[in-house]
Amino acid sequence: MLPGAMLAAMFWKRSPPDAFETAVLMVCMGNICRSPMAEAVLRGKLQRAGLAERVRVGSVGTHATKGTSPDPRAMAAAARRGHDLSSMRTRRLEPVDFERFDLVIAMDDDNLANLKAVCPEALQDRLVLLLELAPNADGVREVPDPYYGAPAGFDRVLDLIEPACDALVLRLRERLDRRP
Repeated sequence: MLPGAMLAAMFWKRSPPDAFETAVLMVCMGNICRSPMAEAVLRGKLQRAGLAERVRVGSVGTHATKGTSPDPRAMAAAARRGHDLSSMRTRRLEPVDFERFDLVIAMDDDNLANLKAVCPEALQDRLVLLLELAPNADGVREVPDPYYGAPAGFDRVLDLIEPACDALVLRLRERLDRRP
């Protein structure tokens, strides 16, 4: 897990160009499964926590094609749990994303390595694995890619993302409440 001081340092390094106080970007490879599910889950949890107007949330893929809808299996799994992905479209990571977002959250080590390879040195501390922010009880470190597996894999992804986003919302609230 990241030390509290390191997590705090990730936030508040920039002045958001919009009304949001901080910004979080979810990243996977294609932006069709894990990262849009994580974006939708985090948005919903922020809304319920009363923080939606303070935190900008987005998602991208390190190898995404632009404008594609999320995988239908991801959409179905998310919908069964009350998360709507229908308006989301894929977007590829852009260099400016490292400046626009205070926290760039990768779903797995491969995508974290891809991010580290293209992120400016001065902004590397914004990069983190989702499950490092909220380690789960069974010790899983990465959110697995469900794309080539059975539909149940998408439910497993949500099983990991939902509690991780609960923990992330608590951390965001704590940091936002402390902000001058």
